Amino acid sequence: MKKDNMFMKKRLMTLGAALMLAWSAWAEGQAKYVFYFIGDGMGVNQVNGTETYLAALEGRIGVKPLQFAQFPYTGLVTTYSATNGVTDSAAGGTALATGQKTKNGVLGMLKDQKTRIASIAERAKKSGRAVGVMTSVSVDHATPASFYAHVPDRDMYYEIGQDLIRASFDFYGGSDFLQPTDKKNPQTPSLYAQSEEAGYVIARGYEDYEKKKNDAGKMILLQTEEASKKDRSRIPYAIDRKSTDLTLKQITQAGIDFLTTQGDQGFFMMVEGGAIDWACHANDAAAAFRETEDLDQAVSVAYDFYKQHPDETLIVVTADHETGGLALGVGPYEMHTQVLQNQKMSISDYSAEVRRLRETLKDKFTWEAVKQSLKENFGFWDQVQLSENQTKRLKQAYDHIQKGIAENSKTLYQNDDELATVAKQILNKVACVGWQSGGHSNGYVPVFAIGVGAERFTGRMDNTDIPKKIAEAADYEEIK
Repeated sequence: MKKDNMFMKKRLMTLGAALMLAWSAWAEGQAKYVFYFIGDGMGVNQVNGTETYLAALEGRIGVKPLQFAQFPYTGLVTTYSATNGVTDSAAGGTALATGQKTKNGVLGMLKDQKTRIASIAERAKKSGRAVGVMTSVSVDHATPASFYAHVPDRDMYYEIGQDLIRASFDFYGGSDFLQPTDKKNPQTPSLYAQSEEAGYVIARGYEDYEKKKNDAGKMILLQTEEASKKDRSRIPYAIDRKSTDLTLKQITQAGIDFLTTQGDQGFFMMVEGGAIDWACHANDAAAAFRETEDLDQAVSVAYDFYKQHPDETLIVVTADHETGGLALGVGPYEMHTQVLQNQKMSISDYSAEVRRLRETLKDKFTWEAVKQSLKENFGFWDQVQLSENQTKRLKQAYDHIQKGIAENSKTLYQNDDELATVAKQILNKVACVGWQSGGHSNGYVPVFAIGVGAERFTGRMDNTDIPKKIAEAADYEEIK
């Protein structure tokens, strides 16, 4: 009898230990707070190039690690779509949002362009979490839309905006709606009116958000109307930013602030650094590195939150694809990324500056005036020494403007002046930074993770694996 009792006692102790281990494993695998950062167009070299640039600014060779690049778990991610070895942002975003491949140009549907597929954000909402979707470009652009929209064509911006409202997530943030009115039926209420009817409070800028947040059940944070009149497609590039401009860091902070007031079940938050891609399409290295750094500043806000809730938070940082085929170290075995600091504005804004100079100077729009502008905005001839041929190329671009035969460089999101384009090309060459194209590539993108369940994000994986791993870590409905 005594022997039996001892046996039972040992079995109970063993069972208790097993249950405790099981409970421990379960508890460690549940993320109450999930941050999902996506650097649009951010390949491995966009990260490394930014770190190399930041180190060069300190006067040294090497790298200055970004916050997210120091996360303990890292991996490499493949990005091909269901129909092409090179994905677009719609198919790439859908893969990252749903765990399913689709056709380029399609959002939240399979490649048949009919079958809807639920995103991880929708699964998080279903599980009782507060949900936020934020970006540095328009709220209806491909990547953010992948998390709430179900349309066969990414250019259906008005319909995407309607899906945003129907998804009923708690918080959205970005520059604006690209198409707030229905062009086919102009009498239909705007997306702003429909959003307010659905219970959303629309804030214009961070100060306006601070004023309105306490009285809002659901929030849409957009840039000021003045900023949208200039460009509603994105918030200003970090390199062009003014103190009054809305920033991705502010949007992220507002998202955390707002979502933490929406109950005690935790939250899911997707934040996109969307303009990295835009700068890379334009082969604008200075702007691209600044945008990558800007995403890192937004991640740092999430990291501060993680430090306060280390046992409940998961942060994942990745990209939908690489853009531009960025090469580091073109030509001699050298890098001179420090020269990029002499570029004072994006190539997009410098194109506008050239047009402004022509209009204001008129007959005084001389080569000497242009040289002075290039000195001020690119450091040419002062901080950046140019060859005779490079100076000749700039003078030729100026002559083309004067003769009315200038050929602008049209990229996916920009139409850049010939003079601005040549200046960019020269500065990139001096910096030893090269580009293979103005489009996307098939290159690997990185993934970085820290927090609860972060150990899942190591090694080589496909983009469809990432939302599945997040769902496992956060105990959302399983993604198959």
